[in-house]
Amino acid sequence: MTLSAVQRINCEVIEDDAIKARIFNIQRYSLNDGHGIRTVVFFKGCPHYCPWCANPESISGKIETVRRLSKCLHCSACLNDADECPSGAMERIGRDYSLAQLEKEVLKDDVFFRSSGGGVTLSGGEVLMQAAFATRFLKRLKLLGIHTAIETAGDAAPEKLLALAKQCDEVLFDVKIMDSEKAKSVLNINQPRVLKNLKMLVESGIHVIPRVPLIPGYTLERGNMVEILQFLAPLKLTDLHLLPFHQYGEPKYQLLGRSWNMKGIAPPGVSDIAPLQQMAENAGFRVTMGG
Repeated sequence: MTLSAVQRINCEVIEDDAIKARIFNIQRYSLNDGHGIRTVVFFKGCPHYCPWCANPESISGKIETVRRLSKCLHCSACLNDADECPSGAMERIGRDYSLAQLEKEVLKDDVFFRSSGGGVTLSGGEVLMQAAFATRFLKRLKLLGIHTAIETAGDAAPEKLLALAKQCDEVLFDVKIMDSEKAKSVLNINQPRVLKNLKMLVESGIHVIPRVPLIPGYTLERGNMVEILQFLAPLKLTDLHLLPFHQYGEPKYQLLGRSWNMKGIAPPGVSDIAPLQQMAENAGFRVTMGG
């Protein structure tokens, strides 16, 4: 019998499916967000205010309804109801899943996980806002032998983060603005706690990959990168992901009727990124662009 034919058996039955999580997207066949082919589960709700956020639909923890004008039939008596809309123009963003329901959804891709060494990544929003559910969910996947990862800004009580991280094969940990006052005022992030949490995970034996968004006007500058590399140096990590700014999120802001703070800001070019990449490589990191 080949490895791919071996049936996975969950030896632990968790009966409590009253616990729910609010999810706004399940993205299949992702080649980023961890190793191999991955299914990325996007949790709804985020406490941070990153001006460059590419997923504005993730910020509110509430279920939202939007109208896609390209599909709209302009019915004379619109009910503004996603369930009743004849063309699908009215779309609901966000759905509540039980543990069993979400497990069933991601296991549809199990053959891709086995064949590629991939797995499931929990993203957001900020997954730590629904940490109790996420921890139990990843525990179920680990029992099934599925590779697990999270993407997080790491700004939460250390015990909450550590419990979740212990169920992960890797933690993709965002490091953004190093200046504490600026991180608080611009992003609503407690940067000292974030850095303390990152160090805690590494010292606990968790496989952590730092990720640095390269954002014009915020993080795309030498001084911020110098501080990041100085902080990371004693941790002896091997990998670093650099995430260049892009404009892919702009249509989502238009759909939600919100203003895009980064409108008109050009994505950084090679000449902007190369010096920071070289700094990271000179510091001994294996750099992945895009992560």
